[in-house]
Amino acid sequence: MVANIRSGSSPGGALYYNKEKVDKDEAEILYWQKMLEPFDKYGRMDVDACMESFRPYLEANRRTTNTVFHVSLNPSPEDKLTDEQFREIAREYMERMGYGDQPYIVFKHKDISREHLHIVSLRVDEQGRKISDSHEYDRSMSVLRELERKYNLHPSIKGQELTDREGLRKVNYPEGNVKQQVSSVVRSCLRNYKCSSYGELRTLLERFNVSIEERTGTVSGRSYAGIVYGAMTDDGYGIGTPFKSSKIGKDVGYRALQKYYEKSKCQLKEEGALDRLRQCVRDAMRPHNTRDEFRRLLKADNIDAIFRINPVGRIYGVTFIDHNTGIVANGSLLGKEFAANAFDELYPAPKETRQVAEQRPEQRREQRSHTVNPISGIVDTILDLADARAYEEQQKVQRQKRRRKRGLKL
Repeated sequence: MVANIRSGSSPGGALYYNKEKVDKDEAEILYWQKMLEPFDKYGRMDVDACMESFRPYLEANRRTTNTVFHVSLNPSPEDKLTDEQFREIAREYMERMGYGDQPYIVFKHKDISREHLHIVSLRVDEQGRKISDSHEYDRSMSVLRELERKYNLHPSIKGQELTDREGLRKVNYPEGNVKQQVSSVVRSCLRNYKCSSYGELRTLLERFNVSIEERTGTVSGRSYAGIVYGAMTDDGYGIGTPFKSSKIGKDVGYRALQKYYEKSKCQLKEEGALDRLRQCVRDAMRPHNTRDEFRRLLKADNIDAIFRINPVGRIYGVTFIDHNTGIVANGSLLGKEFAANAFDELYPAPKETRQVAEQRPEQRREQRSHTVNPISGIVDTILDLADARAYEEQQKVQRQKRRRKRGLKL
């Protein structure tokens, strides 16, 4: 069984996410504790009632920023559990994680190949004190192993966490519905991972064959900013026509991403947030390793290491993606000892290959994503021109309306 733990500043987002699944008959409420009945008079899930149950705890909060505890518990597809077994597993997990006396609500999701649980609770108690999250990931893993033995469940395997995140699988262009595939990946990444910058989010999305590009500029003296998404092939080339974020929704647009980066920065600054990732990277940094051996060691902990390498083989950037904790961080964010220069000194390119860039899929993806495909530049220009013309037409119409109004007043 796999657990994906997330935090948030308000329980509303987690509750509405689960309500959407319930309304679509893709989930059901299985259990709740120390909460008002979470249904309205028509039998529908009532988010307001849930928020009312949480309110006393939130009002008592002293200084905890991320007050939400949202976890998904994912058994193996081979495990067939009854609703009562799911309830028992949820209760035992929350008790052993320190949330046994907290208000929480349990949802059973059935929108993917196997049933799994989502639990929404609070990280602050009735006195407003924060419930300890020290070594949370390690404690969670220990609890899961005990539950697997008790209920005779199939043990989780390394790397399962990545495939268990809802909506997260690589975009496959030949399958069609590209816009829907891209939007599913983007939204799932924003929900499950923390990226404090555009560069980190771009690196993450490229792992799932999605390209992203920021567009900023000035038209008629006024600044504009936007986001363009697209599909990519497995070897890092763009394919098809990119499209603006407005074709998906405001929640994946430029302004929404700025708020997402700021929120991620705050979460990553919390005490202990980066400790696991730092320790795993430090343990894998061995002087006699090669770059590939370093990557393999991290992969065993479900962490991807993406090196950015120049044409002569020098490492000039590194990003780590921890799929267990949902953290995406450039090496410099972890500290000076994890910056690109440290890795270039530790793993220098062999002399015989210094005149040729490493041609690993990870590096090709990073290098090619900026050029996307041969027609990308033309498409980008057309999109920019279309935006500019649309803006100019809008301004023209507004000027005409103002003239007509002035004429009527005269």
